[in-house]
Amino acid sequence: MTVPRQGDALDAVVVGVHPESAMGGSRTETAETPAQGEAKSGSALIVNKLTKRFGDRVAFDDVSFEVGYGEVFGFLGPNGAGKTTMVRTLGTLLAPTSGSATVAGMPLSAAVGPQIRARISIMPESPGLYLRLTVAENLECFADLYELRDAPERIAAALRAVNLVDRANDPCRSLSKGLRQRVGLARALLNDPAVLFLDEPTSGLDPVAAREVHDLIDEQRKSGVTIFLTTHRLEEAERLCDRVAILNTTLRLIGRPDELRKQLFTRTLDVRIRAPLDNADRVFAGLPGVESWEPGELGVYVLTISDPSIATPEVARALVAAGADLLFLGESRHSLEDVYLELINEDVEANAR
Repeated sequence: MTVPRQGDALDAVVVGVHPESAMGGSRTETAETPAQGEAKSGSALIVNKLTKRFGDRVAFDDVSFEVGYGEVFGFLGPNGAGKTTMVRTLGTLLAPTSGSATVAGMPLSAAVGPQIRARISIMPESPGLYLRLTVAENLECFADLYELRDAPERIAAALRAVNLVDRANDPCRSLSKGLRQRVGLARALLNDPAVLFLDEPTSGLDPVAAREVHDLIDEQRKSGVTIFLTTHRLEEAERLCDRVAILNTTLRLIGRPDELRKQLFTRTLDVRIRAPLDNADRVFAGLPGVESWEPGELGVYVLTISDPSIATPEVARALVAAGADLLFLGESRHSLEDVYLELINEDVEANAR
């Protein structure tokens, strides 16, 4: 194999490969890692009041959450919110200022840093490949650093997982950014991680390449890998994640996207009819499940409701009885982006006061 020259890779750090981190420890020994697809109970990640400061600057403060085995967990927030610092901390590359955490069943500490790094992988935004080496040579290089005894089998499995078997002998510098991201993911899968940290894995990718990465993440979910995903693409988080957390130095909200929508927004029905009602209050007031209403643009009404299954048929019957030509009736749908912007705007307004 060609020996990589210094400077070929600008960011070739793979957790589990470089044990000389801020958490300390000697060269990593290959540890027994949980098999993909193996059913597990409990939590893959437990974070309890974790804080990281750099001098006077707070990266994140008093953060607590748990992530179950086999879960895809989205970590969202604006630039500077502390997302990447959290990944580096849980990946043992940075020592926390205070608080505690358990990663892949092991307490986060300098003493067990090498063992944690053997059970997890981090795929950074820039995969940092050796561009003069082929895809296979890159994987061989990192398999050597992992000291994997079954390296050929692991490399073959990783290439199959990311659909790159036919590109194994291509130099990485000849690959598109989307294909390089696939190589980076293959490298992260070499040690069969129990927890896979993906830091902005689709940043800068076109929609087709991003969809390919999404499909790969779905495949890993089916294999039972716990995935901790940081992303700025909110539609990506909504599509992929079982739960999401929104961080802006402190943890603002955590839960399933549909739960977060219900927490932040009242439930409403959108009504659109051909012509405005002569007396809307007579039509809507007192209907079961309807709490209030307000007019929108011409022929449009927004009704605040308690239960759409009760309110929707009652509203439809009332409109028909009033002789209205009903064009549309449906519950308003707030996206994860709406949730995110609502919280971030709250923070901006609070900081401005």
